[in-house]
Parts: sequence; C-alpha cells; structure tokens
Amino acid sequence: MKNKITTEKIKKYKKITNTSLKIAKKSIAKGKQKHAREIISMTENYLSDAEYFEKKGDFVNAFAAINYAHGWLDAGVRLGIFNINDDKLFTIK
Repeated sequence: MKNKITTEKIKKYKKITNTSLKIAKKSIAKGKQKHAREIISMTENYLSDAEYFEKKGDFVNAFAAINYAHGWLDAGVRLGIFNINDDKLFTIK
C-alpha cells in the first residue's frame, strides 16, 4: 500500500526522525546553541503532536507532524546549525 498512511509507516518515520534528533543534539555547531535549542524544541513539539494525532487515529496529521519535525532538523543542517554530513538521514546538499 504505497499511497496509504499506516501505523507501520508512522512508526518507521518516527524512528528515523527520533534517531536524527539524537544525532543533531550531539552535533551542535559552535556558537549556534540558541538556534539549535529552538530547532530541537520545534522538532520535539512536532513529534509530540504526531503522538497525539496517532493516538486519536488521525494518521494523516500524525504523518504530517513527523515530516514537519524532520524538516526542522534538515533546515538546521542546511543552515550550519548542526555539523552533520549524513546524507542518508538529512538533506545536506
């Protein structure tokens, strides 16, 4: 089911984003702590939203929230707030 949001798909992308968040927390660029805290906070908030929506059975909004969460991390990497060169978990180029 390529075009259906399932609990398995939510679980998969939540795991990817949580793993990426752990990496980002350990990779904050020097002098970028304030911006990193903001990005980490937004990421965590969106992941929390995803949990809320998933528990309600609203898989579309849960999946959207997970993607927003990961988007914050990608933006932080692209802006040099996190020193990360992993092009499997992040959009770095």
